[in-house]
Amino acid sequence: MKFRYQDAIHYRIQRLTKTYRYREEAALNALGLYYGQEMLLLQLWNEEGITQSALVEKVCVEPSTVTKSLQRLEKAGFVERRQDAEDSRVSRVYLTPAGRALQEPVQKIWCDLEKLTVQALSDVEIALLRRLLDQIDATLAE
Repeated sequence: MKFRYQDAIHYRIQRLTKTYRYREEAALNALGLYYGQEMLLLQLWNEEGITQSALVEKVCVEPSTVTKSLQRLEKAGFVERRQDAEDSRVSRVYLTPAGRALQEPVQKIWCDLEKLTVQALSDVEIALLRRLLDQIDATLAE
């Protein structure tokens, strides 16, 4: 039996990820955001004043990536970094009013993409897809 990459789950996941990212990126760019920055903002909308190192941990990306993203967000006026009042070696990240104002539009992008992603699936299929994706993620994380 000959291996056909088009039949591989890995290939399908990569293709799906690329398509999804393209759609999300276009919508985020319209808000003045780069792809991936919304993940930092999502954390800050839930826990403002978090340390930069905690952000790295929560979004599971390299520290240099978070630093670069925060620099861009800061330059765009969406966040500000301040030294911790008790430990000047620690940097905490806060939303600006412009950063807070992005919450609703970003959530709308995510909701719209979610609806589009599952529009052809039944509720049972959606639940199964979630379970299977979680199962694959857990297996790969081991």
